[in-house]
Amino acid sequence: MKKYLILLVLLTASNFLIAQTTDTAKNEKKASSMDALLDSVSTDNKTDNVVIFKATRLVLSQSTEMTKKKNLNFLIIHRFGDAGGANGGGKLYYGLDDVADVYIGFEYGVSDNFNIDIGRTTIGGLADLELKYALLHQKSDNSSPIAITLIGEGGVRPYGFVTYPTFGDRLSYFGQVIFARKFSSAFSLQIAPSYVRDNLPMPDVAGNEQQFFSLSGTGVLKVSNHMGIIVDYAHPFSSFRQHNSNFSDPLGFGLQMETGGHVFTINFTNARAIDEINYLSDTESKYSKGQFRIGFTISRIFDFNHNK
Repeated sequence: MKKYLILLVLLTASNFLIAQTTDTAKNEKKASSMDALLDSVSTDNKTDNVVIFKATRLVLSQSTEMTKKKNLNFLIIHRFGDAGGANGGGKLYYGLDDVADVYIGFEYGVSDNFNIDIGRTTIGGLADLELKYALLHQKSDNSSPIAITLIGEGGVRPYGFVTYPTFGDRLSYFGQVIFARKFSSAFSLQIAPSYVRDNLPMPDVAGNEQQFFSLSGTGVLKVSNHMGIIVDYAHPFSSFRQHNSNFSDPLGFGLQMETGGHVFTINFTNARAIDEINYLSDTESKYSKGQFRIGFTISRIFDFNHNK
């Protein structure tokens, strides 16, 4: 009888210890999950950088936003043909049967402040390598009221041996400084002085400059938590373009939508080209002649931070 009593006590004690261990493990797991949740939503301990824009690309311009470290941003940017005018209208389904330009590119975050981007555009077969560096971030405590991002790009046109007799003629360069600020929860603005150099002027006509400066301005008005309206404008400071009525300043309007890991932008612009080198050098389409087109941008982020 005594043996059975001792056995019963031991079984009861062991069950109690197992239950306590299980509860402790559950509590630790729950605490760990809660800590992870708090870490994911907390900004006090990690960063107070202001997110000024939803994406790295707007309509014409790039933004101050960066692709985060060990993230890959896959981009598809498409411009259809003229909606109206001699090359548009109903016979071409208002430009949807035609293609003005397509850009496919990748943006990789070497760090949160430094990106390497590569891509190719249909117009001129321009392939580009770009370096992007976030020099300054806007801070939520207003210790830094603006964000500053630097962009340097080199482009090469590998085809067209008659047009470009030497390799040097195929090269173009683009440099830009972007100043941006989020003025309120609903409105963000950026301005961007730029420099463009085409070793062979584009278009290659008498009197055209090899190099010129430009100034871009972009505003985004947020209309909901996941949607914003974009106005994007650029003005090249070029005497050749100012005295030639064929040229127009690039102007675009867009509606940007955020859906999970995707950012989708639908836009209208008179610029046929997508790359800055191309559309700043040669935009000859005019809204007044129906020479504007619908376009879209799809951005998909891939996260390679497996240790999270």
